Amino acid sequence: MTSPTASTTAHLETPRLSVVVPAYNEEENIVPLADEIIAALASLSGGFELILVDDASTDSTARVIGQIKNPQVRAVYHRINCGQSAAIGSGFQAARGEWVATLDGDGQNDPADLPAMLEKAIHDSVDCVTGVRRKRQDNFIRRFSSRVANGFRNWITGDQVSDSGCGIRVVRRAALREIPVFNGMHRFLPTLLRGQGYTVAETTVNHRERLRGTSKYGVHNRLWRGIRDCFGIRWYLKRAVRSDRLGKSR
Repeated sequence: MTSPTASTTAHLETPRLSVVVPAYNEEENIVPLADEIIAALASLSGGFELILVDDASTDSTARVIGQIKNPQVRAVYHRINCGQSAAIGSGFQAARGEWVATLDGDGQNDPADLPAMLEKAIHDSVDCVTGVRRKRQDNFIRRFSSRVANGFRNWITGDQVSDSGCGIRVVRRAALREIPVFNGMHRFLPTLLRGQGYTVAETTVNHRERLRGTSKYGVHNRLWRGIRDCFGIRWYLKRAVRSDRLGKSR
């Protein structure tokens, strides 16, 4: 499914943070976003790597990623389109950092939030810090449907996540080892982590308008699948074997 570039072995030292960005038909966004991430983390103690995952885009996204010449940037290419969760999962597999961050590839998440999120995770001794978008820059329909979906997810799963659709997160890499990868996983990641016995904190983050390209998601193409996923997650939480059964290794 995936094909990492030769740059995956360019640096053997373990970075402090791995940033995973899934991308599908984001040829106009991927370079500006990569530049922003690199600038935002330039002074990060311990260093970072940026993993760009092309999910078999039909535009020039893969070619544009391949043209980025920066030793901190690594690329993973899907041979077939597998969806956002699969792309994030491929990034998780490739990540070498002690911590792993995710951002959406559309540029609406602000990379400038990442240092503070990482600092909060370390200072508060939690395994994940997940974003809650303030002043969300989406139309009314998207904001309303997201609010309804969040309420439904929390009711069915028994968890409390303020903004499950927010794509910017920082997670301890060790906590990702037993997280199952399935279509829709990225929207339930905080709940899955709690179900495995890990700790999750929330923090408000910036949200920006999409300046280039078009959204791949709408209300109709997520509604019914999201409802089914909620019941699947409830089943999983009841059956999951917690990672702290033998004590956490950090």
